[in-house]
Amino acid sequence: MSSRLRLPDAIALATVGLRARRVRSALSALGIAIAIAAVVAVLGIAESSKADLLDQLGEQGNLLTVASAQTTNGRSIPLPVTAEPMIARIPPVRTVTAVAAVDNVTVRRSAAIPEVRTSGINVLAAGPSLLDTLSARMLRGHYLDATAERYPVTVLGFEAARVLGIGTLTDPTQVFLGERYVTVVGILAPVAVAPEVDMAALISFGAAHDLFGMERNATRIYLRADPDQVAAVASVLAITASPTRDEDVQVRRPSDLLVARIAAKGTFVGLFLGLGGIALLIAGVGIANIMVISVLERRGEIGLRRALGARRRHVAVQFLLESTLLAVIGGVLGAGLGVLATAVAARMAGNTLAIPPSALVAGFGAALLVGALAGVYPAARAARMSPTEALRTL
Repeated sequence: MSSRLRLPDAIALATVGLRARRVRSALSALGIAIAIAAVVAVLGIAESSKADLLDQLGEQGNLLTVASAQTTNGRSIPLPVTAEPMIARIPPVRTVTAVAAVDNVTVRRSAAIPEVRTSGINVLAAGPSLLDTLSARMLRGHYLDATAERYPVTVLGFEAARVLGIGTLTDPTQVFLGERYVTVVGILAPVAVAPEVDMAALISFGAAHDLFGMERNATRIYLRADPDQVAAVASVLAITASPTRDEDVQVRRPSDLLVARIAAKGTFVGLFLGLGGIALLIAGVGIANIMVISVLERRGEIGLRRALGARRRHVAVQFLLESTLLAVIGGVLGAGLGVLATAVAARMAGNTLAIPPSALVAGFGAALLVGALAGVYPAARAARMSPTEALRTL
């Protein structure tokens, strides 16, 4: 009579083998879990970040900047005074705002800090429509209002505030700007499409004139155009801003920064996935090693089963299932850890949680494949063992 081993019985038998060596099985599954968690987390974090960037790309696609040229020592050449009002008259242009670089003025936490330690913070004179044009928002306090035209107050960009060590405005806060202390009335949230604003201390044009004798000559103009007319508007901006020296005017689309960041993230995802694949390979070798040791330790059990009628294939299936079950347990645990890590990272970064289903399927499939491959050699070795040879170890 032929010997038969049903699949449920084979799974139950493999489970008993794993439960008999709980610690060893848990450690073997942990290696797979860590590798799968890394793969799922990399794909999930990249997708969450990419989804946020794509949302920003959709919102910022109609934003354009007009910048003046710079001298050889890095100083900005002001645009003509007529640049901002002339650009505002282009029909498809919806909103316009200008900023002007205040050169040779430093921002420090206090007067005790040497003037050379500027930390790269720039001073920009900005108009009241900056927030609306850039779709920026305040993180703390408020933006420059009408009183800012008469009093020396400043709004810090996100990175500038971080560099100066200013996180809250619950208490009156001042920074040393130029040769005097000015009050910080607000901190901007990060502005992805205008990194120069993130690293700046903003003052009003009125304050820039009173404190530094600066005229209202913009060095950079931001504008939003009708989304269907962006290319047409961009083609006439240079000549409109500076009719006599349009070759010195640079017109850019800040959303190109977002496209570049999305491409860069894709490159890093490939790198980290490669590292996750190496970790998965190492975990698979670990399972194979543990299973070989298990076969050697259980020669008596194998010989007894063969003597009672078990066929070679039954022994092979038992050890193959044990290896695969280890990987499946590790895969499920790793997928859960990966989702948890992605949720924490998305929350900390302020992104929307987005986990591609393909990441979970690929992670689980990879664990299953590695587990099956890792069990092939131990299963074959156990199946080749003769009953008499195996029973000598009892």
